[in-house]
Amino acid sequence: MLSEWLVDIPGDLEEEWLMVACPVGRRNLVVAAKGTTKAYTKGGYCVNCFPSALPGGRKGAYSSKEYTILDTIFCEASRTFYVLDVMCWKGHPVYDSETDFRFYWLQTKLQEEPGVGEHSNTNPFVFVALKNTPCQRLSIQQRLAETFHYEVDGLLFYHKRTHYTFGCSPLVGWLKPHMLPDILGIPAPTITVETSVMDTIHESDEDSIETMETGNTARRKKGRRRRKKGGSEKMEAEVSTEPVVDE
Repeated sequence: MLSEWLVDIPGDLEEEWLMVACPVGRRNLVVAAKGTTKAYTKGGYCVNCFPSALPGGRKGAYSSKEYTILDTIFCEASRTFYVLDVMCWKGHPVYDSETDFRFYWLQTKLQEEPGVGEHSNTNPFVFVALKNTPCQRLSIQQRLAETFHYEVDGLLFYHKRTHYTFGCSPLVGWLKPHMLPDILGIPAPTITVETSVMDTIHESDEDSIETMETGNTARRKKGRRRRKKGGSEKMEAEVSTEPVVDE
């Protein structure tokens, strides 16, 4: 269920819409079934396979009728799937349920399921339901004034009465926080993120840079070996700029 830019403000925004502050991350569809959990991109590619504490998500702890499908945003730094929405829980589909019920169901079921909110060998990634907020002006301001456990990317606006649909929907809107003054007339928020979270993000960024540099070095060395094996002794990174002197 993908969003469109919230350009035209609905007349019933305050009464019939909910806001979700979304973390920076990758949108993933998570499917837990037959004793394993898989994460898929928006394009349908499987990008990860792992055990989880979700119903149907790990070997030895599921029945053939148990499966769970979640709409999530994956944050690599904290190894967390932030859950936006639920399509099916423990074999019970809720596609045709309204948004406010799905959000209530999601919050309730994740709280009831032991182990989903903790890192462990059988649950290497945690699952956290994202908080939703009524779209009254004061409620939005209060929510964005809170301290967040993640770096905020943008704001999703869901109509309370819509069913879950695949693809883009005009009943799901998207704004960046800095757009609030122009679109909704709400002062731009100063979003606060927990210090420990920012430290984790910075460490993850440094690790990513180091991994990229290591990978680049390895690829250069591999390329040199291939060129040498092919009969050429010349290595681009080791060409001397000094003149050759005949003795």
